[in-house]
Amino acid sequence: MLVALGANLLIAVAKAVGGLFAGSPALLSEAAHSVADSLNEVFLLAALRRSRRPADRQHPFGYGKERFFWSLLAAVGIFVMGGCFSFFQAYEAFTQGGAEESKSGFVVGLVVLGVAFLAEGTSLARAVHQVRKQPGEGIGEDPTLRTVLAEDATAVIGVVLAAAGLVLHRTTGHIEWEATASLIIGVLLVFVAYRLGTSARDQLIGEGDPKLHHAIYELLDDQPEIEAVAALHIMRLGMDSTLVAARVDLVPGLESEQLELVSERIKRTVHERWPEADQMFLDVVEAPTGEWRSPAESARAN
Repeated sequence: MLVALGANLLIAVAKAVGGLFAGSPALLSEAAHSVADSLNEVFLLAALRRSRRPADRQHPFGYGKERFFWSLLAAVGIFVMGGCFSFFQAYEAFTQGGAEESKSGFVVGLVVLGVAFLAEGTSLARAVHQVRKQPGEGIGEDPTLRTVLAEDATAVIGVVLAAAGLVLHRTTGHIEWEATASLIIGVLLVFVAYRLGTSARDQLIGEGDPKLHHAIYELLDDQPEIEAVAALHIMRLGMDSTLVAARVDLVPGLESEQLELVSERIKRTVHERWPEADQMFLDVVEAPTGEWRSPAESARAN
C-alpha cells in the first residue's frame, strides 16, 4: 500500500501540472481525485495497523472497528476533496469559460492521462485479483478492500471522462465539454463516497449478519437440551471478530453440573463452526418443570 500511496501522489502532481499547463478543468478535477485517493491511502494504512492491536482493559473487544472508522473518513475525503472540487471546476468552466487550448497543452494533457490510465488500470486489476482471492463474499466483508476497489474503478472511469472532455474541447473549441466531464466526475465521486460512507457507518454503529444469525439460530434450536431460543443478537466487532449473545431456555430436569457442560459445549460448537464468533455470551435458563416436548413438537403444536 505504500507503493500505491507513492504512485497516487506522483499521479496527482502530474495531473495538476498537466491541468494547469493545458488549462483543463477536467484534468484538474482528476488531480483533486488523485489527492483524495492519496489521503485515503493514509487512512487505510492507519485502519490496517490500528485494527490489529490486541484487546486491552480499555477496549476489551479489541480494535477491529478501527477499520470501519478510517474507511468512513476515507469516504468523507472522497466527497470533500474529490467531488466538491470537481463541482467547483465545472461551475467555474461553465460560468467563466476558458482560454483557447494550445496544441502543446492538449498533447501534455493526453500524455498525463495516458500514463494515469495505465497506472490506475494496473492498480484496479490488482485489486480485482485480490477480491477474487477473498473467501466468502470477499469485497462485502472488508471495508478497506472495498474502498480501494471503488477508488481504483472510479479513477479509471474518471481518466476516461477527462480524456473525452479534453479531446472534445480541442475538437470543437467549446470548454463546456470539459466542464461536463468535471461535473460527471464530481457526481460519480459523490455517489461512491455516499455508498462507502453508508456502509462504513452501518458497520461502525453495530451491523449484524443476517446469514450468520440464521445459521447460529438453527444450530441452537437443534440442540437436544435447548427447548427454545428466547433471544439471539449478533454484532460484528471487526474483520475476524463477532459478538454473539444468546438467551436459551433449556429442557427441565437438567442438573446444575449439566447446565455448565451444555453451555460450554454449545459455545465450543459455535466457535468451531464459525471461528469469527470469538465473543460468545450464553445465558441459559432452565425451562419450568412440566411435560417436555422437543422443538419440532413445540413448533407443530403452535
